[in-house]
Amino acid sequence: MDETGQGQRIVPETARRSAGVPTHRYGNRPTMKDVAARAGVGLKTVSRVVNGESGVTQETERRVQEAIDALGFRRNDSARVLRKGRTASIGLVLEDLADPFYGPLSRAVEEVARAHGALLINGSSAEDPDREQELALALCARRVDGLVIIPAGDDHRYLEPELRAGVATVFVDRPAGRIDADVVLSDNFGGARDGVAHLIAHGHRRIGFVGDMPRIHTAAERLRGYRTAMEDAGITVEGSWMSLGVTDPTRVRRATEEMLSGPDAVTAIFTGNNRVTVTAIRVIAERARPVALVGFDDIELADLLQPGLTVVAQDSAALGRTAAERLFRQLDGTLLAPERIELPTRLITRGSGELPPAS
Repeated sequence: MDETGQGQRIVPETARRSAGVPTHRYGNRPTMKDVAARAGVGLKTVSRVVNGESGVTQETERRVQEAIDALGFRRNDSARVLRKGRTASIGLVLEDLADPFYGPLSRAVEEVARAHGALLINGSSAEDPDREQELALALCARRVDGLVIIPAGDDHRYLEPELRAGVATVFVDRPAGRIDADVVLSDNFGGARDGVAHLIAHGHRRIGFVGDMPRIHTAAERLRGYRTAMEDAGITVEGSWMSLGVTDPTRVRRATEEMLSGPDAVTAIFTGNNRVTVTAIRVIAERARPVALVGFDDIELADLLQPGLTVVAQDSAALGRTAAERLFRQLDGTLLAPERIELPTRLITRGSGELPPAS
């Protein structure tokens, strides 16, 4: 026996065999032919036992079941459902599986799929349009019945052959580009407008906006909501009060520090998503003077901060559930024309958005 540097214990192959541990050729799964040969019966008899059909004696069923147990045979459901024209699986293309926003969304899609007897397969596009296309088409090649997509790109004509072939598709969080398709969105514009109006109502006139890349639908809509709230209040927005770009902490930190510096510094900040908010919280915590903050998206432990974080909250689980239910209604043939469904956001006040301007 060997010890690795990581404390792992390696047992030589000869020792494994002598201990009675069977060896396997991975990837070679037992088939119904193997079961039939071991049990001494025909393929049709094995098929009847596997599928719970009648016409098999108890003794024969016992022999077949013993062979199944000994070989570790499992029915090939993929082959079975393909014969019926459906694979009982759907694909989910996310931006980033590590983003907390997508956890409840993915779980909700999975629960709806499970209720319909379907398996969920998901993957991340990493906000790369080419990777999104590659992943979506790979899922189609594996014959998923439908796709739920959080799009990274703005041209989805690559899906037209799949849609014509009957692959049900629903976009979520952002609309499809250059095709007509079902989409489930949050009210990004209205939520941002309400969040900024909340800061204005607490006396702020110089309000900064730090957001994601402007080509992204959600970022653009939240910027529009910010501008509208400021315009409705008769406030002229300075160019230095707005910063959009990648959500990398270095970029966000620099933008936030610049807004909070100088004689005309902003007194409040509206952040465009949860990743931006986390960096902004760190920057504000380093400053002596209080700064009001409202973030789009809730974050974990937001209520434990001092002061608690005021947010415009989306219901990501509702987004996923609504999109998945829409998808299965497509698969059931109960939907025709694509629709745009917009879910409301909710302003949660916890203290940071209610701070008055520093005197």
